[in-house]
Amino acid sequence: MAPCFSDAIKEDHREIEFYYDKIIHSSDKEEQVRFQNLFTWELARHSIGEELLVYPVFEKHLAGGADMANKDRKQHLKVKEQLKTFQDMTPSDTLFIPTIKKLMEDLSEHIKEEETDGLPKLEKSLSRKDSQSYAKCFGRTKMFVPSRSHPSGTHGHPCKTAVELLTAPIDHLADLFRKWPDTSEIPHPSAE
Repeated sequence: MAPCFSDAIKEDHREIEFYYDKIIHSSDKEEQVRFQNLFTWELARHSIGEELLVYPVFEKHLAGGADMANKDRKQHLKVKEQLKTFQDMTPSDTLFIPTIKKLMEDLSEHIKEEETDGLPKLEKSLSRKDSQSYAKCFGRTKMFVPSRSHPSGTHGHPCKTAVELLTAPIDHLADLFRKWPDTSEIPHPSAE
């Protein structure tokens, strides 16, 4: 059976948390760089995917959904700014670990609110078919968005999304030259 919308979002959350743990608990700088790239890649794509799909669905299907979406957008802007700082650091930077810890502290608060309030309300308002359809769209959307954080002063402006989408090909090309972990032997985070 195809996953529901909230399960697709939660799966991303678990992956982000898993990559964070890999960075924090590794003493190998090369491994930290590889998981830093994976963490950045997943969080940047997830954030834009939520902004493009999840928040408009909140607005459409939930009473008070516009307020919820606007609050989440503000939280995302803060996290994207933190991610921009973190993605440009190296493990030898003295603020490398404190920066990702602060980012994850703020992100964890957002994840908790979303998983205990927004997503359960949303699932109740959607049919199973609509929920599965949104889950598919969410996965597809993440294939076409930037894989690095690009916070801008155009937050909330309609052209913001268009500008971000223009950076995607550049990010994807640069990803070819980044170091990545071998994920073939890593258990899937949602399976743990």
